[in-house]
Amino acid sequence: MNNENLLAKASAYLHHRGEVREIAAIDLGSNSFHMIIARIINGSIQVLSRLKQKVQLAEGLDENNVLSQEAIQRGVNCLALFAERLQGFPAQNVNVVGTFTLRTAVNNEAFLRQAEQVFPYPINIISGQMEAKTIYAGVSHTQPETGRKFVVDIGGGSTEMIIGEDFHPLIAESRHMGCVSFAKKFFPNGEISAENFQRTEQSAVNKIEDLAFEYRKLGWQSVLGSSGTIKTVYQVIAANLDPNGIITPQRLAQLREKVLQATHFDQLQLEGLNEDRADVFVPGLAILSAVFEVFGIEEMRYSDGALREGVMYSLEKNFQVSNIRQRTALALAEQFNLDMAQSERVYQSAQRLAAQYSAWQNSQLQDEMVDILLWAARLHEVGIVINHKGLQKHSAYILQNMELPGFDKEQQRLLTTLVRYQINNIKQTDFTKFSRYAEQDILALVRCAFAALSHFAE
Repeated sequence: MNNENLLAKASAYLHHRGEVREIAAIDLGSNSFHMIIARIINGSIQVLSRLKQKVQLAEGLDENNVLSQEAIQRGVNCLALFAERLQGFPAQNVNVVGTFTLRTAVNNEAFLRQAEQVFPYPINIISGQMEAKTIYAGVSHTQPETGRKFVVDIGGGSTEMIIGEDFHPLIAESRHMGCVSFAKKFFPNGEISAENFQRTEQSAVNKIEDLAFEYRKLGWQSVLGSSGTIKTVYQVIAANLDPNGIITPQRLAQLREKVLQATHFDQLQLEGLNEDRADVFVPGLAILSAVFEVFGIEEMRYSDGALREGVMYSLEKNFQVSNIRQRTALALAEQFNLDMAQSERVYQSAQRLAAQYSAWQNSQLQDEMVDILLWAARLHEVGIVINHKGLQKHSAYILQNMELPGFDKEQQRLLTTLVRYQINNIKQTDFTKFSRYAEQDILALVRCAFAALSHFAE
C-alpha cells in the first residue's frame, strides 16, 4: 500500500474514532470581529484559517450606553459573512464570545435578536474578568515563555491586565479604556495634539493606578502584549526602531514624538502602520504608555495569541469550564454557609425530574441547561443570609449581581431564573431576555426547579 493510501486510511480511522473535528472560535470585539477555524487531532490544534472584519461596535455606543442601529447592522453583516463559512458546523464546535461593547450596551438584546436571524450559533457575552482570563489562556497556550507572565491586551473598548503562572491566571482585571472608545472621547474629530495625547494618557493612568501595588508585589518574569493595538506598536517599532519589535518606554516615547508631528489621524505616515489602524493608533499608544508607566514595565514582547485563541482552546478543554463552575459553587456554598445535606436532596430531586424531560427544542444545549438546573439546586438557599422570607427572590438577587466564574451572562441569567421563579408567577415576557435557550426548554426547567424546591420546602 502506498503512502497516500496509508494517509487516507489513517485519516478515515481518526474520523471514525471521532478524534478529528473542526472547531471555530469567534471574538466579537469592540473594534473588530475575529474568527479562527481549526482542526483538532488527538488533542493538538491545527489552525486552518483566520478571518478578521473591522466593525467598530464601540463607536456606536452613546453616552447612555445605547448601541446604535448602524453599529448593530455592521456587526450583523459580519456575522452573516461568518455564518456562510461555518455552514455544516455543529453548534458544539463553535464558541462565540462578546466582549466590552456587548456587555456594556443596555440594548444588547437587540443585537442578539438581529444576529439570530443570520447567525445560527449562540453568542456568549462574557464578563471582563472572564475575558481577561480567556486572553491569558490564549497567550499562555501559544507562547514559549514559562514561569510568571504579565499579559496586557488593549482592545477597542477595554484593556485587560493579567498576571499568571504558566497556564494559571493569578490576578486578572479589565478596565474601561480602549482604542476606539478613547478615540471617540479624546480625539472626536481625529485631531492630534500634545494636549489630547496627555489627557488620554492621564485618563488611562487614573483608571489603573489602583492596581499598581498588588501587581508589582506579585511580580513577573516576562511581559507579553496581545491584540491589535500592541500588534501595531510592535510592527511600527520593527519597521522603524528595532527589527525585533521589542517595546520599551524609550521606544514608546519615540513613537509619541513621531505621531505628534501630525495634526490629524489622516496625516499619520509611519512605516508599519496599516491604514485601517490609523484612526485608533494614537489613543492606543497613549493607553499603552500609561500601562508602562503605572506598572514600571521595562520591555514587552508581542504575542499572536489572544482572546480568540483562548476561546478556541476552551472548546478542546471544556472540562476546565466545568471545574471552574464547581469551584464557584463550592466557594459560594462555603461563603453563605449553606446546608449541604439540603442542597444535595434538592440536587438529586432536580436530577431525577430533568431526566424525565425528553422533548428538548434545542437538544444540543440539553447538557448545558441541565447542568445549570443542578447548580440552581445547589445554590438556591444563598439568599437565606438576607432573610428566610422571600428566600427565592433574595437568592436570585445575589446570584444575578455576583461575578460567577465559569458562567457567561446568558447562563447566569438562566441560573437566576431557575432559582427565582415559581411556576405560577412566571410571565411570557420573562423569556424574551434569552437569545440562546428555547422557551419550551426554559419552561420545562422552571417546572423541574419548582417541583424540586417545593418538595423539600420547610
